[in-house]
Amino acid sequence: MRKILTSLQLSLTRRSRGLGLAALIGLTPAAALAPQPLAAQGLFSPAITVNGDVITRYELDQRARMMHLLNAPGDPATMAHEALIEDRLKAQAAKTMDITIAPEDVQKGFDDMAKRANMSVDEFLEALKQGGVAQETVRDFIKSSLLWRNYIGTRYGARARPTPAEIDRAISQAGQGGGLQVLLSEIIIPVTPQTLDQVDALAQEISQITTSDAFSAAAAQYSASDSRAEGGRLDWLPLNRLPPSLQPMLMGLKAGDVSAPVMLPNAVALFQMRGLRETGVAEPHYSKIDYAAYYIAGGRSPEALATAARIEQTADTCDDLYGIAKDQPPEVLDRESLAPGKLPRDVALELSKLDPGEFSTALTRNNGQTLVLLMLCSRTSDMAADVTKDQVGQSLLEQRLQSYAQSLLAQLKADALIEEQ
Repeated sequence: MRKILTSLQLSLTRRSRGLGLAALIGLTPAAALAPQPLAAQGLFSPAITVNGDVITRYELDQRARMMHLLNAPGDPATMAHEALIEDRLKAQAAKTMDITIAPEDVQKGFDDMAKRANMSVDEFLEALKQGGVAQETVRDFIKSSLLWRNYIGTRYGARARPTPAEIDRAISQAGQGGGLQVLLSEIIIPVTPQTLDQVDALAQEISQITTSDAFSAAAAQYSASDSRAEGGRLDWLPLNRLPPSLQPMLMGLKAGDVSAPVMLPNAVALFQMRGLRETGVAEPHYSKIDYAAYYIAGGRSPEALATAARIEQTADTCDDLYGIAKDQPPEVLDRESLAPGKLPRDVALELSKLDPGEFSTALTRNNGQTLVLLMLCSRTSDMAADVTKDQVGQSLLEQRLQSYAQSLLAQLKADALIEEQ
């Protein structure tokens, strides 16, 4: 689903996840790598003005420290510079519509960050203090994110909301496909509680890629999918094999477009559209997907992947896995037959690429400690599409709001008077 939020906003709106202090401040001690303290002289002097609004050197230093604590990829100083300029532009836009954020909403966002870090508020404050980040810096960041979200929703919500006819048309296009096939590239980035913020920031950066070569390079570097060896490039896929909740979003991409980050269990996915074609031959719909999941300890370690490779050479059908799992605990092997809409999204995505008897090793469980050897057993055809109008409507709304937000921010930057001091 497309999002209009930054990586932090994605975290704030997501269910609470355990995140230890080591993950919050990174594996390297903050004092060793954090930006060095500014001299007292000139601490609050202007560094940048954005349409007359001042950004101080203190704010730049604080934001850089915060980005460092979040272990965001890239140079913290550069990211702080760009993010604070955007924050000023967002605040100025929100002011034109008298949009404000209640203190209790900011406090809730702050409390949610502490909970997600598996800390009390006091412990969270102490972690910020150790990293040299004032709590006001985090509160300002949260406030800016909420302001922008509310402003985009207020300004474009009515315009972006799809009509019943548009929803029906999207269902017709995505759910009944009639031979529609998509040519995609993918990046699947594993997520653990310890890497959640870093992966969020990385995924947001990748979503801004504009060329196929850059996307393929990112896939080769970051993706855990089996397609990474091909730069994330997939072969033509029938649209209705893909997870029903993703189909409307993919239909909204033009050639070359990169999707916003899509949350999966234990991973974040991004897609680049390379092509869309009508084959003229109707693709079947499926009422049931039969698959097996064999769990291997060790995550994506060489040993676990080697075990998976040996099983792939041995098993020709899903039934063969029962013999391999013999005398092992029953939980080592799952066999399921589910409607497409009931599949976990990451499982559905991997199965969409497989023919019966083929395997995938892209998924993990148990915070990355267990490798999933996924095997497609069979697909049962059915004429009914498994997608609801609510799912399609929400997907279209989010997609349009994201597009409006990106376009408006780019225009605000182009029109702004930005002066470096």
